Amino acid sequence: MKSPGTAAVLSALIPGLGQLYNGTFWRGIVWLVLTPGLWIGTGGLLGWICHVVSAWTAHSYAKKHPTGG
Repeated sequence: MKSPGTAAVLSALIPGLGQLYNGTFWRGIVWLVLTPGLWIGTGGLLGWICHVVSAWTAHSYAKKHPTGG
């Protein structure tokens, strides 16, 4: 069973890590690349938004797919 809380905390620490925990490899890679790019490219403005959205989507996915499928 995948925990939505764990997925959200992992993605809050490192965007994409919660998606990897959920078993969605490509989504995790996208967040791992996209978030730092937006942090650097926008001077942090969109990086915060992307960081929060990453945690939220990891939580939502784990809630809908508790077995990782």
